[in-house]
Amino acid sequence: MITTENLTKKFAEKIAVDRLNLHVKEGEVFGFLGPNGAGKTTTVRMLTCLISPTSGSAKVNGLDVRSHAMQIRKITGILTETPGLYENLSAERNLEIFASLYEIKNPQEQIEKYLRLLGLWDQRRDPAATFSKGMKQKLAIARALIHEPKIVFLDEPTSALDPEAARLVRDFIAGLRQEGRTIFLCTHNLDEADRLCDRIALFKSYLLTVDTPANLRATVFGRKIVIHLRENPPHLAQSLQSISGIKNIKPVDNKLVISLEDPEKINPLIIRALVENSADIQFVGELRHSLEDVYLQLINQKSSEQE
Repeated sequence: MITTENLTKKFAEKIAVDRLNLHVKEGEVFGFLGPNGAGKTTTVRMLTCLISPTSGSAKVNGLDVRSHAMQIRKITGILTETPGLYENLSAERNLEIFASLYEIKNPQEQIEKYLRLLGLWDQRRDPAATFSKGMKQKLAIARALIHEPKIVFLDEPTSALDPEAARLVRDFIAGLRQEGRTIFLCTHNLDEADRLCDRIALFKSYLLTVDTPANLRATVFGRKIVIHLRENPPHLAQSLQSISGIKNIKPVDNKLVISLEDPEKINPLIIRALVENSADIQFVGELRHSLEDVYLQLINQKSSEQE
């Protein structure tokens, strides 16, 4: 759906995006994460044909960004970090303008659909200037979707929103995924990315890594389970030493923290061995590192490698 090969953008002597190679699959929510100034917005602008690459290539739905800009704009929607609305015009009129630009056949039907979906129908005749930040963001989302694009680019869609508005936007993104749309999501909200994204790219002008949130955790920290016991005598840890696939066992108070390769396969063997050794198991859980932990570890690691 989206493919880039050595995509590069320079501004004067500064390289904003350096030889980016990506492949975004049709129908997935693809997270694009990186620190401020990493080049995320520049990448989105190139993929939506707002600016041209300095070198390299990119295709969106098989269309080249250099030679098929108009066709790409017709099949993509973009939500920028700042809504950029016509403040003195009503919500309805804002959408009418963009519906006309996209030559939508039934504009009023589309306008009503999205204003109702986003809870703005009752305010349709109110000037955008009177809207809260959350309401403006929802109106901007409606504008990005008014022409039913195949691919949606969202740049910080929940930035500075209150929790209620942010949740509504996240639920709306989840709904778009269920419709099979491809979503390219730039966000600083790592919990949001963890919940919404099928795969995540970590980016810092150049690509650091791409994988699922679960695989990123496993790659950086490995997988660990925590077994809570009523009592934790030394022989329990010793009874597990012979099980293949266990990398490390660390007793911590009444817990065993176990690093292992494949919990789904090895957990039953561990539980069986503990029960055979008269262990009173209270519960078992997987130790999950946050995506923030993964992000910081990789960003700092790559920064150290560059020094």
